[in-house]
Amino acid sequence: MPKNIHLKDNPVLIEGAWEVCNQVGGIYTVIKSKILNVLSTFGDENYCLIGPYVSNNISAIFDPISDDGDDLISRTVRSLRSKGYEVHYGRWLVSGRPKVVLFKPYNEAWKLTDIKKSLWESHNIPSFDGDDLFDQTIMLSSQMTDFFTELDAVNNGERKILAHMHEWMAGIPIPEIRRKGLNIQTVFTTHATLLGRYLAMNDPEFYTNLEKGTYNWAKEAEHFNIKPQVSIERAAAHGAHTFSTVSRLTAVECKYLLGREINAIVPNGINIHKFEALHESQNLHQRYKEKIHEFVMGHFFQSYSFDLNNTLYFFTSGRYEYKNKGFDLTLEALARLNHKLRANNIDKTVITFFITKQDYNSINPIELESRAVLGEIRKICDAMEKSVGERLFYIASKGDVTETPTIEELIPESLRLQLRRTVQSWKTSRLPFITTHNLKDDNKDDILNFARKSGLLNYEGDKVKLVYHPDFVSSMNPLFGIDYDEFVRGCHLGVFPSYYEPWGYTPMECVARGIPAVTSDLAGFGDFVINDLKRTKVEGIEVIHRKHSDYSHSAEELANYLYDFVTMDRRDRISQRNIVEQSSYHFDWNELYDYYLEAYNLTLGND
Repeated sequence: MPKNIHLKDNPVLIEGAWEVCNQVGGIYTVIKSKILNVLSTFGDENYCLIGPYVSNNISAIFDPISDDGDDLISRTVRSLRSKGYEVHYGRWLVSGRPKVVLFKPYNEAWKLTDIKKSLWESHNIPSFDGDDLFDQTIMLSSQMTDFFTELDAVNNGERKILAHMHEWMAGIPIPEIRRKGLNIQTVFTTHATLLGRYLAMNDPEFYTNLEKGTYNWAKEAEHFNIKPQVSIERAAAHGAHTFSTVSRLTAVECKYLLGREINAIVPNGINIHKFEALHESQNLHQRYKEKIHEFVMGHFFQSYSFDLNNTLYFFTSGRYEYKNKGFDLTLEALARLNHKLRANNIDKTVITFFITKQDYNSINPIELESRAVLGEIRKICDAMEKSVGERLFYIASKGDVTETPTIEELIPESLRLQLRRTVQSWKTSRLPFITTHNLKDDNKDDILNFARKSGLLNYEGDKVKLVYHPDFVSSMNPLFGIDYDEFVRGCHLGVFPSYYEPWGYTPMECVARGIPAVTSDLAGFGDFVINDLKRTKVEGIEVIHRKHSDYSHSAEELANYLYDFVTMDRRDRISQRNIVEQSSYHFDWNELYDYYLEAYNLTLGND
């Protein structure tokens, strides 16, 4: 790992992405979480982000500022505005409040045809007709290119300028900077090759065929109807002074699918301070586990009950890519775990939550009704508790307590009957649902189809039970009533044995919250743990072997790890959670931002 890297030449850094002030996916987290480290290196005047003015929530996250400063960015903004450009210049309202320059993509709609023609003639980049997102990205890139052109003119060679662009959606300015001969050094980072993601989802021999050089990028891109995006990605990769990606795994994709070797690897970090709970970690786990208990009682106890004190909560989450995210392997391992626990008569229940996003019609109304009735049961029990306290105090205050009062003396018959009627009307003989929502096409859903095929249908005798929640977890969610961060803290283990994962924030964020996690050696994060930290295990992180292991062996390895985790003593799990949180410093930006500085120094030396 690089250490104590010092930036040379005091450059100005412009960092661009479609996800600047626009939360779409993981790149938003990457850029936002490292801002404090960037500012501590470059300073406020020498750093600015550039992106789209498209977020529905833009007024809450963007604060306009004046362009009357004497710094290079302010002078460039003034110059563009004097030429008729609509430039939104302000501060992004996140930690550090960095300066941002935003453009409305549709301001270039009047010349969209000319932009597409120029892309083809200058860089051999084809275009779609009628693809709104693609059109927005190239219209934004046209304005970004004009910004860099003006920036170079205003600078007039006085300062070193770095342009760091992320992903194909902000990639076009790089080949344009080279074509125009601007005095700007460029870095391009791909966080996942677009073609690699598609191939991994559709080819079970993806990694073998990749390293054999089997794929013809143009032919495959045509097949998946993504040739314009891949062409932009390739143009940016070949045009950049420094070409970077987030992991060694993605570097292999870049070599074979984009046709250029990587110059630098820039792993993703997190801001540990955001997650720190220190001595409160165990208390938070207990508090939010109680919230999950409430959901579980509403979801399962209507049909049958089990001991919550002997119940463990696992979860997996992410974009719905059944194979790429390892949902298939997780389910196979859970089926094997269920068999192992039953065969060995282990007195534990494992509930695994699948948190992802799928199209649905509504929350299952029976689920909501069950939660509502459980709420009524809670109210009756609270009334009973109050009655017991008041009656017991009254009897004791008379001083004639010779025997403990009976339940009949302490709780009115009306409350006892009300509780009995409510519980009896609530109980059902049906099995607990697997999914909490009514999916639009559940007959074609891979998670549900595996459950049906394997028999993981939440039978009472099963030790492993499934809850498939095809929506975000938030405090506004009527089923959980807690945010995703709180949900994670209430669980015992995160399971993410991905088949295709250029990095993988989810296991890293588990660790930062003090929750053990499983990843794989086909995830950039897992590869980083093995190769950069030089160990097969970091406290609380298990790396499942998938790279040179067949599916069945990987599933068995995962099932065995889960079995060992389930049978671990409770005291050992508590101890492990404390160690896990302490180990998370390995992944803090204070440790990992040096990789970026190393890439920038390399770029500055490529004049």
